[in-house]
Amino acid sequence: MDLQKYRNHLFQTMKSKLEAWLHTDEAGKIQGEEVYRFLHSIKGTSGTLQLAGLMNLAKGLLDQLKEDDQKAWDQIELKTFLFPLIQLIYQYENFNEFVDHDTPCSNADAPLIQIIDDDVSLLMFLKDALEEKNWMVMTHTNPEIAVNKYFEMKPDCLILDVALPNKDGFQVLKEIQEHSEKYFVPTIMISINDNRQVRIEAYQNGADDFFKKPLDMDEFIVKINRHLQRKKNFDQSVLIDELTQIYNRKYLADSLPRYFHDFKRTRQAFSVCIVDIDFFKKINDSYGHLMGDQILRDFAQYLKQHVRSLDMVYRYGGEEFILVFPKTSKEETKERLNELIKGFSNMEYIYEEKRFSVTFSAGVCEVDDESVTVEEALKRADHSLYEAKRLGRARVECLQSLPSQHKRTIVNISVIDDDVIIRALLAQLLESLKIKQIELNIKTFEDGPSFLQSEHAKEDVNHFIVLDGVMPIMDGLEVLQAIKQSDNAYKYKVLMLTGRNSKKEIEQALKLGVDDYVTKPFYTQELRARIQRILNQMQ
Repeated sequence: MDLQKYRNHLFQTMKSKLEAWLHTDEAGKIQGEEVYRFLHSIKGTSGTLQLAGLMNLAKGLLDQLKEDDQKAWDQIELKTFLFPLIQLIYQYENFNEFVDHDTPCSNADAPLIQIIDDDVSLLMFLKDALEEKNWMVMTHTNPEIAVNKYFEMKPDCLILDVALPNKDGFQVLKEIQEHSEKYFVPTIMISINDNRQVRIEAYQNGADDFFKKPLDMDEFIVKINRHLQRKKNFDQSVLIDELTQIYNRKYLADSLPRYFHDFKRTRQAFSVCIVDIDFFKKINDSYGHLMGDQILRDFAQYLKQHVRSLDMVYRYGGEEFILVFPKTSKEETKERLNELIKGFSNMEYIYEEKRFSVTFSAGVCEVDDESVTVEEALKRADHSLYEAKRLGRARVECLQSLPSQHKRTIVNISVIDDDVIIRALLAQLLESLKIKQIELNIKTFEDGPSFLQSEHAKEDVNHFIVLDGVMPIMDGLEVLQAIKQSDNAYKYKVLMLTGRNSKKEIEQALKLGVDDYVTKPFYTQELRARIQRILNQMQ
């Protein structure tokens, strides 16, 4: 007997019931007895239809309830409680299968590949093919947007077409190479024309490899994998940060514990500091990532030249640096850092005839107790840095104990999708994210107008949006265009959900400057990783 049509009917019944409940606005509307009967029915029917996974899930949820439960569930509580069921319904509806925990999925640390090509069909094909290998791929058709994203996201491999609109691939590669010679990023150029002169010019401009279109995908993937491995080996072997030419995070992890070991032997206090360039994101937005990189280089060298020979300077990540002052009390450290802040703020930068200066803030932890660990010292310094930022920046603070609460930067997150199951799924996924120093303010909207007219959209904070491409009233492209034309467009990052074969939609989204796109149906863990990577850039 073919059970498939009965299984489909069961899942449609479950989805209809959940949609009705999740659309409920009144708190206490859904009675506990109703939830119990719903799960009890699923358990019995799924067992009959040989859906053991669904039966066990329903049984597990039922075990947490009582048949005569008088509890009145509000929408948020019920959504959280039934989330495993919501996830299973999405998986079955889109893949006609249950959650496969062995399915490969990208994580936030997966290698990032950037592809720049004006052939959208090829971009879509390459993105799908490479992401099957558990790599993360971002695509661009506009060379100007692509260069900005290169410096912002810092990919692990660049794939670049020779023939591009307005600016050819050689010009793009030359621009990248001129301003990022300190970075090692394997670059592959592709072209329909592979004559000798084109290949020579590609290598002269810094390409590491060259492929003729149409691509031999087996060879192409093997070469990409090899280049990514070279990049990984290089990153693991070097102790010097490529951009700033000071010690990197790897060397910090190797060397910092030695200071704690020495303290236990000598009992001489020392200070660990985290310093951070003030308003660095605004600098990048106003003057470009190239100027931002120049400031990072100058800042690193300034610190290196103005500390003692026994002091250590490391690049911690982004615009954060760590300083270690051996045999130095917190009072002495604060005095030195204040002098460094004053000196660096006197340096002047010029961008398009505009003159500006840059400051930094610092957080200090004095290690004067052998019970203090490396992790705790860094956490104290980080909280002290936050306090310096909170009190006005361009200053030094030293907290010797961790505060009970630590206020973080707010980022508004919006999920805009007309499917209530998708909204519930993504909201729960986003709520599970933990991003350092960022508090996520998450809201969901069933259409574009309700988002654009909301106070949530108008708040003067950074925004991240997960946007469905196809919606009633106002489609995703219209919402994206409204966002990109707004006065505070620079504060938005947008990830669009689009159909697998929606070439025209993807082409328009890329032209409008979407930050990333994911085709439906998607694996939730892969989408979570992509979102986390984007949010990490918004700190």
